[in-house]
Amino acid sequence: MPTKLTLTVDKEIIELAKSYARLHGRSLSDLIENYLKSLVKNDHPKNELSPKVRRLLGAVKLPENADYNQEILDAISSKHLL
Repeated sequence: MPTKLTLTVDKEIIELAKSYARLHGRSLSDLIENYLKSLVKNDHPKNELSPKVRRLLGAVKLPENADYNQEILDAISSKHLL
């Protein structure tokens, strides 16, 4: 049974997520629900990486002083914002 949930998220992240959802023909609620489902699945032991993610480890080299979160935000912004 669907239940309402209130979250506090940075406004810029919300806008990026809405844009992403629109581009993929999904609702933001659907994206969040499926993400939460993936977190609580018991298929994989806790903290185990999927084979796809494991193959990506080390694929990107950033300078030591790089702000990883800002790099991700910049990449998503440039890809999804018009």
